[in-house]
Amino acid sequence: MRILVIEDERALAASLRHGLMAEGFAVDVAHDGLTGLSLARLHGYRAVICDIMLPGLNGYRVCAALRADGVNTPLLMLTAKDGEYDEAEALDTGADDYLSKPFSYVVLVARLRALIRRGGAARPTVLTVGDLRIDPAERRCRRGDVEVALTAKEFAVLACLGRHAGEVVTKTDIIDEVWDQAFDGDVNIVEVYVRALRRKVDIPFGVRSIETVRGAGYRLVAVRA
Repeated sequence: MRILVIEDERALAASLRHGLMAEGFAVDVAHDGLTGLSLARLHGYRAVICDIMLPGLNGYRVCAALRADGVNTPLLMLTAKDGEYDEAEALDTGADDYLSKPFSYVVLVARLRALIRRGGAARPTVLTVGDLRIDPAERRCRRGDVEVALTAKEFAVLACLGRHAGEVVTKTDIIDEVWDQAFDGDVNIVEVYVRALRRKVDIPFGVRSIETVRGAGYRLVAVRA
Protein backbone atom coordinates (compact mmCIF):
# COMPACT_ATOMS: atom_id res chain seq x y z
CA MET A 1 0.00 0.00 0.00
CA ARG A 2 1.46 3.32 -1.08
CA ILE A 3 1.13 6.26 1.28
CA LEU A 4 2.35 9.86 1.40
CA VAL A 5 4.06 11.57 4.35
CA ILE A 6 4.09 15.38 4.27
CA GLU A 7 6.46 16.47 7.03
CA ASP A 8 9.05 19.27 7.06
CA GLU A 9 11.06 17.86 9.98
CA ARG A 10 13.42 15.78 7.88
CA ALA A 11 14.60 13.51 10.71
CA LEU A 12 11.00 12.69 11.64
CA ALA A 13 10.03 12.20 7.99
CA ALA A 14 12.95 9.81 7.47
CA SER A 15 12.07 7.93 10.65
CA LEU A 16 8.42 7.58 9.59
CA ARG A 17 9.42 6.43 6.11
CA HIS A 18 11.82 3.82 7.49
CA GLY A 19 9.35 2.50 10.04
CA LEU A 20 6.38 2.41 7.69
CA MET A 21 8.40 0.66 4.99
CA ALA A 22 9.23 -2.02 7.58
CA GLU A 23 5.47 -2.40 8.07
CA GLY A 24 5.07 -3.14 4.36
CA PHE A 25 4.06 0.28 3.04
CA ALA A 26 5.60 2.05 0.06
CA VAL A 27 6.22 5.60 1.28
CA ASP A 28 6.66 8.87 -0.62
CA VAL A 29 7.81 11.94 1.32
CA ALA A 30 7.28 15.65 0.75
CA HIS A 31 8.84 18.36 2.93
CA ASP A 32 6.49 21.23 2.12
CA GLY A 33 2.78 21.69 1.59
CA LEU A 34 2.86 22.60 -2.09
CA THR A 35 4.89 19.54 -3.07
CA GLY A 36 2.73 17.34 -0.87
CA LEU A 37 -0.47 18.68 -2.43
CA SER A 38 0.89 18.10 -5.93
CA LEU A 39 1.85 14.49 -5.12
CA ALA A 40 -1.47 13.78 -3.42
CA ARG A 41 -3.33 15.02 -6.48
CA LEU A 42 -1.13 13.01 -8.85
CA HIS A 43 -1.04 9.59 -7.19
CA GLY A 44 -3.76 7.33 -5.82
CA TYR A 45 -2.39 6.97 -2.29
CA ARG A 46 -4.12 4.71 0.21
CA ALA A 47 -3.53 7.32 2.94
CA VAL A 48 -1.77 10.63 3.64
CA ILE A 49 0.02 11.61 6.86
CA CYS A 50 0.28 15.40 6.96
CA ASP A 51 1.84 17.79 9.47
CA ILE A 52 -0.08 21.00 10.17
CA MET A 53 2.89 23.38 10.36
CA LEU A 54 4.40 23.19 6.87
CA PRO A 55 6.28 25.69 4.69
CA GLY A 56 4.55 26.89 1.53
CA LEU A 57 1.09 25.63 2.44
CA ASN A 58 0.00 24.47 5.89
CA GLY A 59 -1.66 21.14 6.52
CA TYR A 60 -5.12 22.66 6.94
CA ARG A 61 -4.93 24.20 3.47
CA VAL A 62 -3.48 21.03 1.92
CA CYS A 63 -6.38 19.02 3.33
CA ALA A 64 -9.00 21.59 2.33
CA ALA A 65 -7.62 21.76 -1.23
CA LEU A 66 -7.72 17.96 -1.61
CA ARG A 67 -11.28 17.76 -0.38
CA ALA A 68 -12.30 20.62 -2.68
CA ASP A 69 -10.79 18.61 -5.57
CA GLY A 70 -12.86 15.58 -4.59
CA VAL A 71 -9.81 13.63 -3.36
CA ASN A 72 -11.12 11.53 -0.47
CA THR A 73 -7.89 9.75 0.45
CA PRO A 74 -7.86 9.08 4.23
CA LEU A 75 -5.75 11.79 5.91
CA LEU A 76 -4.10 11.68 9.32
CA MET A 77 -3.04 15.11 10.60
CA LEU A 78 0.07 15.55 12.76
CA THR A 79 0.88 18.63 14.82
CA ALA A 80 3.14 19.82 17.59
CA LYS A 81 0.24 21.92 18.83
CA ASP A 82 -2.13 20.67 21.48
CA GLY A 83 -5.69 21.70 22.11
CA GLU A 84 -9.24 21.02 21.13
CA TYR A 85 -9.44 23.98 18.72
CA ASP A 86 -6.53 22.64 16.62
CA GLU A 87 -8.15 19.22 16.53
CA ALA A 88 -11.52 20.73 15.60
CA GLU A 89 -9.99 22.77 12.78
CA ALA A 90 -8.17 19.74 11.41
CA LEU A 91 -11.37 17.70 11.36
CA ASP A 92 -13.43 20.60 9.98
CA THR A 93 -11.08 20.97 7.00
CA GLY A 94 -11.58 17.29 6.13
CA ALA A 95 -8.93 15.35 8.05
CA ASP A 96 -10.02 11.88 9.12
CA ASP A 97 -7.93 11.67 12.28
CA TYR A 98 -5.56 13.76 14.38
CA LEU A 99 -2.43 12.91 16.39
CA SER A 100 -0.38 15.31 18.53
CA LYS A 101 3.42 15.20 18.68
CA PRO A 102 5.12 13.52 20.41
CA PHE A 103 3.12 10.43 19.52
CA SER A 104 3.44 6.70 19.94
CA TYR A 105 4.58 5.08 16.70
CA VAL A 106 2.52 1.99 17.55
CA VAL A 107 -0.58 4.16 17.90
CA LEU A 108 0.17 5.97 14.62
CA VAL A 109 0.42 2.69 12.69
CA ALA A 110 -2.77 1.37 14.31
CA ARG A 111 -4.67 4.55 13.42
CA LEU A 112 -3.25 4.52 9.89
CA ARG A 113 -4.41 0.95 9.31
CA ALA A 114 -7.84 1.79 10.74
CA LEU A 115 -8.13 4.77 8.37
CA ILE A 116 -7.20 2.60 5.41
CA ARG A 117 -9.83 0.03 6.38
CA ARG A 118 -12.52 2.69 6.75
CA GLY A 119 -11.42 4.60 3.67
CA GLY A 120 -11.41 1.56 1.39
CA ALA A 121 -15.13 1.15 0.98
CA ALA A 122 -14.74 0.85 -2.79
CA ARG A 123 -12.38 -2.09 -2.29
CA PRO A 124 -13.01 -5.27 -0.32
CA THR A 125 -11.36 -5.40 3.11
CA VAL A 126 -10.11 -8.91 2.31
CA LEU A 127 -9.11 -9.76 -1.25
CA THR A 128 -10.32 -13.21 -2.28
CA VAL A 129 -9.12 -14.97 -5.43
CA GLY A 130 -10.30 -18.57 -5.48
CA ASP A 131 -9.13 -20.08 -2.19
CA LEU A 132 -6.45 -17.41 -1.77
CA ARG A 133 -7.31 -14.77 0.83
CA ILE A 134 -5.24 -11.59 1.15
CA ASP A 135 -5.90 -9.24 4.07
CA PRO A 136 -4.05 -5.94 3.45
CA ALA A 137 -5.07 -4.38 6.76
CA GLU A 138 -3.71 -7.30 8.81
CA ARG A 139 -1.01 -8.17 6.26
CA ARG A 140 -2.00 -11.83 6.32
CA CYS A 141 -2.29 -14.37 3.51
CA ARG A 142 -4.01 -17.76 3.52
CA ARG A 143 -4.35 -20.48 0.91
CA GLY A 144 -7.43 -22.38 2.02
CA ASP A 145 -6.89 -23.05 5.74
CA VAL A 146 -3.12 -22.66 5.55
CA GLU A 147 -1.43 -19.43 6.63
CA VAL A 148 1.32 -18.37 4.20
CA ALA A 149 4.22 -16.36 5.63
CA LEU A 150 5.36 -13.57 3.31
CA THR A 151 7.89 -10.77 3.61
CA ALA A 152 6.54 -7.22 3.59
CA LYS A 153 7.48 -6.66 -0.05
CA GLU A 154 6.22 -10.07 -1.20
CA PHE A 155 2.90 -9.32 0.45
CA ALA A 156 2.73 -5.88 -1.17
CA VAL A 157 3.29 -7.37 -4.64
CA LEU A 158 0.66 -10.07 -4.04
CA ALA A 159 -1.83 -7.49 -2.73
CA CYS A 160 -1.24 -5.38 -5.83
CA LEU A 161 -2.06 -8.38 -8.03
CA GLY A 162 -5.04 -9.20 -5.81
CA ARG A 163 -6.51 -5.72 -6.17
CA HIS A 164 -6.46 -6.28 -9.94
CA ALA A 165 -7.39 -9.97 -9.92
CA GLY A 166 -8.09 -11.32 -13.38
CA GLU A 167 -6.39 -8.32 -15.01
CA VAL A 168 -2.93 -8.09 -16.53
CA VAL A 169 -0.69 -5.93 -14.34
CA THR A 170 2.53 -4.66 -15.89
CA LYS A 171 5.86 -4.58 -14.07
CA THR A 172 5.74 -0.78 -14.21
CA ASP A 173 2.30 -0.74 -12.61
CA ILE A 174 3.55 -2.97 -9.81
CA ILE A 175 6.61 -0.75 -9.29
CA ASP A 176 4.38 2.34 -9.16
CA GLU A 177 2.09 0.82 -6.54
CA VAL A 178 4.55 -1.13 -4.39
CA TRP A 179 7.79 0.87 -4.52
CA ASP A 180 8.08 4.57 -3.68
CA GLN A 181 8.91 7.41 -6.07
CA ALA A 182 12.61 7.24 -5.14
CA PHE A 183 12.96 3.81 -6.80
CA ASP A 184 15.36 3.97 -9.74
CA GLY A 185 16.30 0.32 -10.11
CA ASP A 186 15.53 -2.29 -12.73
CA VAL A 187 11.82 -3.09 -13.15
CA ASN A 188 12.84 -6.74 -13.52
CA ILE A 189 13.12 -6.83 -9.72
CA VAL A 190 9.42 -7.64 -9.93
CA GLU A 191 10.33 -11.02 -11.46
CA VAL A 192 12.31 -11.89 -8.31
CA TYR A 193 9.29 -11.29 -6.09
CA VAL A 194 6.89 -13.10 -8.40
CA ARG A 195 9.16 -16.18 -8.33
CA ALA A 196 9.29 -16.00 -4.55
CA LEU A 197 5.51 -15.72 -4.37
CA ARG A 198 5.01 -18.74 -6.60
CA ARG A 199 7.30 -20.77 -4.32
CA LYS A 200 5.10 -19.86 -1.37
CA VAL A 201 1.50 -19.51 -2.57
CA ASP A 202 1.40 -21.80 -5.62
CA ILE A 203 3.98 -24.58 -5.76
CA PRO A 204 3.42 -26.05 -2.24
CA PHE A 205 -0.29 -26.37 -3.06
CA GLY A 206 0.15 -27.79 -6.55
CA VAL A 207 -1.60 -24.86 -8.24
CA ARG A 208 -0.88 -22.03 -10.66
CA SER A 209 -2.59 -18.79 -9.77
CA ILE A 210 0.09 -16.25 -10.72
CA GLU A 211 0.26 -16.26 -14.50
CA THR A 212 2.89 -14.67 -16.70
CA VAL A 213 1.40 -12.90 -19.72
CA ARG A 214 4.34 -12.70 -22.08
CA GLY A 215 5.26 -9.20 -23.13
CA ALA A 216 2.60 -7.71 -20.87
CA GLY A 217 2.95 -8.59 -17.19
CA TYR A 218 1.30 -10.82 -14.59
CA ARG A 219 -2.22 -11.88 -13.70
CA LEU A 220 -3.60 -13.40 -10.51
CA VAL A 221 -6.42 -15.85 -11.18
CA ALA A 222 -8.44 -18.44 -9.30
CA VAL A 223 -6.64 -21.74 -8.75
CA ARG A 224 -5.69 -23.80 -11.77
CA ALA A 225 -4.24 -27.26 -11.32
